[in-house]
Amino acid sequence: MSVANLANSATAEDLNKDSMQALETLYETQSVAETLSQNAKAVLVFPNIVKAGLVFGGSYGEGVLLEGSKVLDYYNSVTASWGLQIGAQSYGYVVFLMTDKALNYLKESNGWELGVGPTLVVVDEGVAKNLSTSSLKDDAYAFIFSQQGLMAGVSVEGTKVSKIER
Repeated sequence: MSVANLANSATAEDLNKDSMQALETLYETQSVAETLSQNAKAVLVFPNIVKAGLVFGGSYGEGVLLEGSKVLDYYNSVTASWGLQIGAQSYGYVVFLMTDKALNYLKESNGWELGVGPTLVVVDEGVAKNLSTSSLKDDAYAFIFSQQGLMAGVSVEGTKVSKIER
């Protein structure tokens, strides 16, 4: 069974609802995320990424690109990995696209490999404490979270985000 099968393709309606719920949960636990959303050109939300591996692994999830509360497009998030790994986990992540450069890159590229192209900062608890609207200078900010809050030790570097039809 592939990781993509574990993450079951959601309907557009389910994906919209799950994405809005994930955003609300993030805003409740990280007020800086809500502040970022007010200045963002758009927000990319992946409410449920499933990651599994046994030496070779991968992760898969689907999400939405929001401008305000309007869904612009649908995307998937795919990562392949190898090395000492065993098990499975699920998490979500949100990328706040702060500049036209980042938004246009996402829309015009044939898949955005996170970490390549526009500058992306992964926000952990340390970064979150020092982040304010006056310190924003990067193209995009990503929050990786689970039901328990911000996750440590999970990266989105090397993840490919591609537009999908829903």
